[in-house]
Amino acid sequence: MSAASLLTFPSVHRAREPERAPEWAFSELTGRLTEVSSRESSACLTVALGLVAQAQRARDTAAWIAAGESAFYPPDLAHWGIDLRCLPVIFAPGTQGAARAADRLLRSNGFGLVVVDLCDVEGRRSGAEVEVPMPLMSRLVKLAQHHAASVVFLTRKHRDRPSLGSLIALRGEAQRQRVTEDQFRVVVEVLKDKRRGPGWKREEVFRGPDGLR
Repeated sequence: MSAASLLTFPSVHRAREPERAPEWAFSELTGRLTEVSSRESSACLTVALGLVAQAQRARDTAAWIAAGESAFYPPDLAHWGIDLRCLPVIFAPGTQGAARAADRLLRSNGFGLVVVDLCDVEGRRSGAEVEVPMPLMSRLVKLAQHHAASVVFLTRKHRDRPSLGSLIALRGEAQRQRVTEDQFRVVVEVLKDKRRGPGWKREEVFRGPDGLR
């Protein structure tokens, strides 16, 4: 037996990198359909405005589609540091009209974030379940993946109600909790996450602008 064959080498064990904690952020929503639901629209608005602010800081363009008669309180956006001049707002007739508007915006390849506000649609107010047809949802997810964009639906419903459909990749329930007279905590509890599984939370304390107090 040669001397070379008697040489032994220590085993090399590579340390396993710790799994990165999930994060509720604009950068994590790319190529996905996301739903933010709550029993109060103000909680959804807070979460959505935070995503719009993150998108603009990342030099990406966001758009807001309102399926009802109202959207957000414009002065609040200044509080978030959002540039209204760079935020197109579209008022669409109902749920399907809003989804079609999102389809057109994504096809333009000019938007990294499209928020679809379904909190105040006529169907929801009459007690009917808000639904987006599957063919429309399928087109939206393909466009989001193709153009590396994010689509975020806002809905007003109880956490026990189903999501808008099987193509929703991430759903979070937003809750607002008063901390002090001018501060509140927003908690997003993830009810559905196709990548990492549900059950994780994100919470943040804000000083409320006039329109959200």
